[in-house]
Amino acid sequence: MRIGLLTEGGYPYVSGDARLWCDRLVRGLAQHEFDVYALSRSEHQEDEGWIPLPRNVRRVRTAPLWMAEDDEVVLGRRARRRFTECFGELAGVLCGATGTAEGPDGASTLEADRFANALYGLAELACEEGGLTGALRSEAAVRTLERACRAPGAHRAAREARVPDLLAVATYLERALRPLSLDWYQDDGLGAVDLCHAASGGTAALSGLLARHFTGVPLMVTEYGVRLRTHYLTAPDAPPAVRSLLAAFHGRLAAEAYGRAEVVTAGNTHARRWQERCGADREKLRTVYPGMNARPFAEVGESPECADPDTLLWVGRVEPAKDLVSLLHAFAEVRKQQPRTRLRIVGAPAGPEGAAYLGHCRTLAAQLFPDEAEGPHAAGDNPVSFEEIGGPELPLAADAYASGAVTVLSSVVEGFPVGLVEAMLCGRATVSTDVGAVVEVIGGTGLVVPPRNPRALAEACVALLRDPERRARLGAAARARALELFTVEQNIEAFHGIYLEIVSRAPVRRVVLDGAGEPLPFAVPAEAHVPVHWTAASPRLAARSGPGWAAGSPVRATTPVPAPEGAR
Repeated sequence: MRIGLLTEGGYPYVSGDARLWCDRLVRGLAQHEFDVYALSRSEHQEDEGWIPLPRNVRRVRTAPLWMAEDDEVVLGRRARRRFTECFGELAGVLCGATGTAEGPDGASTLEADRFANALYGLAELACEEGGLTGALRSEAAVRTLERACRAPGAHRAAREARVPDLLAVATYLERALRPLSLDWYQDDGLGAVDLCHAASGGTAALSGLLARHFTGVPLMVTEYGVRLRTHYLTAPDAPPAVRSLLAAFHGRLAAEAYGRAEVVTAGNTHARRWQERCGADREKLRTVYPGMNARPFAEVGESPECADPDTLLWVGRVEPAKDLVSLLHAFAEVRKQQPRTRLRIVGAPAGPEGAAYLGHCRTLAAQLFPDEAEGPHAAGDNPVSFEEIGGPELPLAADAYASGAVTVLSSVVEGFPVGLVEAMLCGRATVSTDVGAVVEVIGGTGLVVPPRNPRALAEACVALLRDPERRARLGAAARARALELFTVEQNIEAFHGIYLEIVSRAPVRRVVLDGAGEPLPFAVPAEAHVPVHWTAASPRLAARSGPGWAAGSPVRATTPVPAPEGAR
């Protein structure tokens, strides 16, 4: 089988989203071939390069989302009119103009059809003209968006959009619609694969929609974080018009991708509920948990004794969403009841914002726990330490989990808690806040408290610090649950089964023409894509059968193989 893997800001680049699980998926399905179509998010990401790719990656094609070169396409009068009509229709849907009866989910079927017709109309125009980058960045696009916002029936936020808001929305739409101008959808591109697998929603899924529209290749969408939810979380301070218009775009694009895809997978039930909210059909939805490599944590998990029974541990990326401030205040309450307890915060800051937040947390720790002249700790010894994995004391992640008795997660926003699963694989008891997919992952093997509640977090930590037998029971149950549900093997097996199901249910039917332009039947049999390795059973057989049957030599199933003399 030949899979077209569509990524945005991740695989095969060294840094980015979905890099690890994509790499594990490709390597785990070595019997299949992969063509990777990657959209990069920054110049820095491209400069860092790719990770080493396995042999079953046949092709990698990339395109930047962080910049757009002028395609120098000059639209004629008729093409300009078509662009204005299609882009105006798309903008009208986002603005809510031309009201129709709404369905129970607040979106009419007619508006969904309008969005799809406008989107594919732009795609066909881009295919005919050689691109639409210049048109989407033009003043005409901004004026078309403005007319849609001022049209009768447009919702209030759109009507109040100012010029800076219109420019911001137009810029974002140009970037999001950049796949329209790519040359990925010919027969020698995505048209040659048996299945398109979008590793995320949004722009990556749009490439799969276009491949399906132009070549009929079936589409599968995988999301570990729903783009609409991410938009709400990452743009809280944007102007109302910008938030509203972009939320409408994300919602419409997600609904179109879910509607056209054969199967939609979510990384957890929390993401699955968001997909249903965006219009995904329950019959198409599957939950496939991210696969974690359990081998690095096997030694610690099989010998769950911790180095210090009085140590609380936090592991992750340092950023405001992790709410280390609440954790530090909770630890102050823990110290009142368990004076010998220490807190190890292990993690690197995530970007400039994370670095500033780390500095703030260091200052807060110094204020909450001034150096003690007396007591269980020596003078100048702060009970809170900030460390990173890779140092002399914690060379590996497993060493960090081995150093603490209880692992704590204090986040206020969380998707799939990878660090929590790592702690479970190490057999550690956990205390977590009830956010994202935490409850689904824990499944009763740890303590869960409300977010932004330092007192509840402290009480749960003290309860486990005082009861080593309970810690051991919860840790063992957590490890068993993680090994059953969250390993690489179960992830790969699930996707392999879905691949086979889709291809058997929606095969690509390619028509090959002969020299006279007539269809050539049986020109592309199914076995034409299956690499067959013939291995001789004995040196005598290899000698009789000729060079085409040499041991270990790969021979395509469609390659003529010399028959033995007696068989003629």
